[in-house]
Amino acid sequence: MPELPEVEIVRQSLDKKIKGKIIKKVIVKNRNLRFKVPLGFEDFLKNQKIIEVKRFSKYLNLFLSNKRICVIHLGMSGTIHLVKSKKKNNMTNTSFYHSPFLPKKHNHIEIFFDDLKLVYNDPRRFGFVDIVGNYKLLEKKFKKFGPEPFSSKFNSNYIFSFLKNKEKNIKSFLLDQNFVSGIGNIYASEILYLSKIKPSKKGRYLNKEECKKLENDSKIILLDAIRKGGSSIRNFKNIIGKEGNFQRNFKVYQREGLKCKRYNCSGIIKKKNISNRSSFFCNSCQK
Repeated sequence: MPELPEVEIVRQSLDKKIKGKIIKKVIVKNRNLRFKVPLGFEDFLKNQKIIEVKRFSKYLNLFLSNKRICVIHLGMSGTIHLVKSKKKNNMTNTSFYHSPFLPKKHNHIEIFFDDLKLVYNDPRRFGFVDIVGNYKLLEKKFKKFGPEPFSSKFNSNYIFSFLKNKEKNIKSFLLDQNFVSGIGNIYASEILYLSKIKPSKKGRYLNKEECKKLENDSKIILLDAIRKGGSSIRNFKNIIGKEGNFQRNFKVYQREGLKCKRYNCSGIIKKKNISNRSSFFCNSCQK
């Protein structure tokens, strides 16, 4: 599943390529995504200009000239492709995972502009699209989610207060979108390694200093991943064919049995199943 950095890379690509363009036509080939594509979806988008492409957590938000917002969630396997009308472009994938080229199957939605079309592809169909009437309704839609890691609301006081007296482990909290929005399994492991916190440690045992580390290190890891184009676990390449390379910086993720990369640490990276997710950590420096 995409995490915040990968969705942000998609947002940046779309904002660069379709911002200011007018939607000429919309074709829905399959309405049966995670939730059915809303009736009238095509009409809501047709003849509208893309004012801006924003993101909240793992959700893409296309702001339209009629004040409505098209919300896109990529689910487990969703990808977005941009196909030029008059020029053959080999790399179509603005997203990640799977082929950088436009697949032949599972192209469920096509949005046409003058010189290109946007294609939503999703083999497993766990993603979805929706139309939100206005910005206030969009805020209401995301109200149940916790703050983003980059938000000023995600600070050490918030973290400490939220975790106080909680029995659940910190790894599970980082994956809980009610606590913080956008962090997934890969980056949770990397954040906890940088913070020197063991993933199985219960929330109530984290002190204020550790909460401050979580606040800072979440931003450090995610910003670094965005700068490096995301993580190419399955051949992610962006619209210009550039591969995400944050995976070259993994300190723990998928490094089971290897030596810890931290200076003066003799620990070994271990793998443990926590809350039904694979967690990687150093058996020495993470306490």
